[in-house]
Amino acid sequence: MPEFRTIDAGAAQIRVAAEGTGPLVLMVHGFPESWYSWRHQIAPIAAAGFTAAAMDVRGYGGSTRFPEVADYRMEALVGDILGVGAALSPDTPFILVGHDWGAPQVWNTTLLHPDRIAAVAALSVPFFGAPEFSFDDVIKRVFDDRDRFFYQSYFRTPGRAEADLEAGLERFLKAFYYSISGDAKDGEWKLGLPASATLMDSLTVPETMPGWMSEADLAFYAAEFRRSGLFGPISRYRNHTRDFEFLRPAQGRTILPPACFIAGDKDPAFNGFGLVDDPIGKMRPAVPNLETAVVLPGCGHWTQQERPAEVNAALVPWLTSLKGRVV
Repeated sequence: MPEFRTIDAGAAQIRVAAEGTGPLVLMVHGFPESWYSWRHQIAPIAAAGFTAAAMDVRGYGGSTRFPEVADYRMEALVGDILGVGAALSPDTPFILVGHDWGAPQVWNTTLLHPDRIAAVAALSVPFFGAPEFSFDDVIKRVFDDRDRFFYQSYFRTPGRAEADLEAGLERFLKAFYYSISGDAKDGEWKLGLPASATLMDSLTVPETMPGWMSEADLAFYAAEFRRSGLFGPISRYRNHTRDFEFLRPAQGRTILPPACFIAGDKDPAFNGFGLVDDPIGKMRPAVPNLETAVVLPGCGHWTQQERPAEVNAALVPWLTSLKGRVV
């Protein structure tokens, strides 16, 4: 088991699960997860000669919970990552690895602070550069104006989704993890519903979970969200316009440190919900030093949990290749 530490990141207290010694590899999770989503990566990365550290993002698990939507803007999350890095690797640039919402966090931290980030790896969500418009505008045009359900529209009003989903927390988690996994069958994540639908209307609750998530794993996540609630995690989706304004000065910049990207071909976050034909090709102008790019056939959204052996087989050798080069 990793050692748990609470790090003073400046504006927040951040819980970190850490193991090993050597250059810092800081892992950042997505929604709705925790440090635990990296449980299959911590020990292999540590064994390769690194300090493997997986953090709870603010609002999750053992990290500080804040009361306002704006507390979960990208600017604050980047600050937390830099604060953890300053505590665990004060004199040396460190490596970032992120999945789902953790991917934009590590991409943008690297974009804005290349002096502190030696290399970056992202799972699931590619990087095409600082946005040229708010994603709120995309949601309105593609979904809201057409009376089409989109889960991020459902998340928009503070308190609404929290009340619905916390009332049946285990059922929500089970359905959400399953419905966008590689195990879900066509139609089990229901698209094309009217805007009046709820998130649970769009999901399928499986009788049993796939083998990559045990009942004990599901129980761990449920216990974490019973403690933290869903306000902080869902509020990440309520900050698109704030994030756009924060990142506007970085438009046109590229990510220069070495980079790695891993995704599943059944992951809607990888191909922009079917709107992007060649995500990796589209990434390369914004990430010119993309050294490793792996697409896992049949893998859904929960990349490092669904396919831990394949993720580790791509990620750990790439990390090892950075020794003596950038760390």
